[in-house]
Amino acid sequence: MVAQLSDVARQSGCSLSALALAFVLDHPAVTSAIIGPRTMTQLQQLLEGSDVRLDPALSDLVDGIVAPGVDVDPADRWYRSPGLAAAARRRSQGPKPSRAGDDRPR
Repeated sequence: MVAQLSDVARQSGCSLSALALAFVLDHPAVTSAIIGPRTMTQLQQLLEGSDVRLDPALSDLVDGIVAPGVDVDPADRWYRSPGLAAAARRRSQGPKPSRAGDDRPR
């Protein structure tokens, strides 16, 4: 899985950590990302991710490697984030939940 994601990052011209951060920030249920670099190199790679924009084809490649809503680490399976529910996914087919006082079409 890591090798496949590294290939996707390489094809898109960014580091794996930049791709990961860009992917997280692209999700509509995510309002911010918490990063935890331990070295200056890690920080620089993560900051690259704030400028990376994913096109739908690239997001589809990532989704093909790790399906949306799947916990890769078995230790994380105890929690189900509402942001990962089928209705909240970025490409769900159903209507988006409306916000109170917001009449714009979704």
